[in-house]
Order: sequence, then structure tokens, then C-alpha cells
Amino acid sequence: MEKNVTAAGNSGHDAHGHRHGHAHGHGGAHGHGHGRESAAGEGAADDFDWAAMADLLELEGETHSPYVRQALAELEHLDPRRVLDVGSGPGVAACRTASVFPRAEVTAVDGSPELLARARERAERLGVRLRTEVAGFPEGLTGLGPADLVWSAQTVHHVGDQQDALDRLAGLLAPGGVLAVVEGGLPARMLPRDPGFGRPGLQERLDAAMADRFDRMRTELPGSVAVVEDWPGMLRAAGLTEVRSRTFLVDLPAPLAEGPRRWVRQWTERQRAVLGEALDAGDAATLDRLLDPADPAGIDRRPDLFLLVAKTVHFGRRPGS
Repeated sequence: MEKNVTAAGNSGHDAHGHRHGHAHGHGGAHGHGHGRESAAGEGAADDFDWAAMADLLELEGETHSPYVRQALAELEHLDPRRVLDVGSGPGVAACRTASVFPRAEVTAVDGSPELLARARERAERLGVRLRTEVAGFPEGLTGLGPADLVWSAQTVHHVGDQQDALDRLAGLLAPGGVLAVVEGGLPARMLPRDPGFGRPGLQERLDAAMADRFDRMRTELPGSVAVVEDWPGMLRAAGLTEVRSRTFLVDLPAPLAEGPRRWVRQWTERQRAVLGEALDAGDAATLDRLLDPADPAGIDRRPDLFLLVAKTVHFGRRPGS
């Protein structure tokens, strides 16, 4: 185990041979093209650009941070002693959690030492206490508990057996502890239905193509198990009670600020790259024009660019005191 702590200490865990380098994507927050999925597949390559991946994930985390703030507000009545962010990436949500619960020992858990290094840098910069632990998901979770709060955002769907992953996350909880899992929600919107060129309805067609890609990804995962993705039902099957779901909006109206605008560009570039031949010629041309930095109607310059994302968080409590 390789441990590390920031601003107050450092802790770590061996990667268990599994570099869980997630990168987000579908529906605008988690490109199933994929940041995290790609990193997981490419992490073993010596030339993989982890710095670029960390930049992408950190920008995504910052852009979508409003929903994290809203979700944590639902938990402010808690007084946790130990908190785990499983699949933390570069630690944006983990650092926010550390600021909300300053008395807690908050640990960012991820399979990528490079992303956890970025999490420690972020914690130092923000002046919050954060521990880090390298651990593959879900096999490397054994021994990380007990925790009073476990947060895991858009990580479970990257493994073949999602119920088993939830069972393992629930197993990290102390009696009375709370699990918060971010899965589902709605795809991002950032353009008018008719952007002024190309065929209207581009985003809906991209959503459909990305959903097909996501379905193939799920089918091809090792040990893939088909399951009805009833997340509240799956939390109950993991032995949790007081299960509930809340959906939070990331609502950034036009004109979009520079940071979120950069994320929209990166997300659109990702869609263009991963969908490739799945796009018809007209939609490919529309994306190319949107990505042209010199075009006044492109993402970098158009004044009507916005961002609207719905993120669903599923909460459950382990029975006990």
C-alpha cells in the first residue's frame, strides 16, 4: 500500500495492478469516449499523458462543482470522522468535501498515482486536509473502511458487475454510515436546438450515438453482468436503508465563462474524436465548424453558449447506530 496525505498528512495504497484512471464523460459530464475509461485502458502505456488527463478531469470537476456543493449540502447534518471519495480522480470533489467537513479525515481513493498527486497539489493550494490512497476499483477497496461517508461519482459503471461494486462500497461503511453514489442523470445541453447551421437536433443525435457507444463499452467489460440499472434498488440490494435519490442541476447560463467554455470545447472535441464514422457527413461538418476557433459561430466565440447538466445522486445508509 502506498499512502499519502496533504495539508495534514499523507497516506497510500498499492494500485493492486489496476490503474483505474477514469475520465468522465456521458451526458456532458462524463464522456463515454471517455476520459476515465480511456485512461483505464491506456494507463499501462508508458507514454500516456497523465498530466493532460489530470487537466481534463480537474476542469470537468470544477465546471460541474455546483452539483457537488448541492449534494454535500444534503449531508451537512452529518458529523463524519472518516470520509472516502472512491474514484476521486484529481480530487475536486474530495477537496470540497474536506472543506465541508473540516474535522473529518477525508481520503481520496483512485487507481492512478498521477491523479492523486494532482489531488494533493489541489489540497495544498486550497489549504484543506486530504489523505490519498492508491487502490484499484473495486478489488482494492478491501481494508479501506470503516467510513462514516463514502462518495463515489460515475465510477461504478466502469466495472462489469455493478451490483458487486455497490456491495463493496456499502461494505466500507461503519454502522450508520452513508453511501452517496453519482450515476444516471441527464445529458448536457450547451447549444440552441438550431445552432444556425447544420441540421437542428445535433445534440440529441450525439446523445444517441454516445449511448450506443456506452452500451458497447458495458457489454465488453470483463465480467459484464446485465442488470436493471435501478440504482435505489441496487443500493437496497447492497443492504442499505433510507435510500433516496436527488437530482441536482449545473445551470450556467449564456454567456459562458472561460473555464466552462473550455470544458465544452474539450467535451465536443472528445465526441468528435470517439464517434468518428458513426457521424453522418453533415453532423461531422457541423462539429468541425463548432470547433473552429476562428468561426464567430464556433464554441470559442458564440455568445449563446450555455451549460445545463442534471446529475443524480443516490444515498443510502448502513443500518446501525
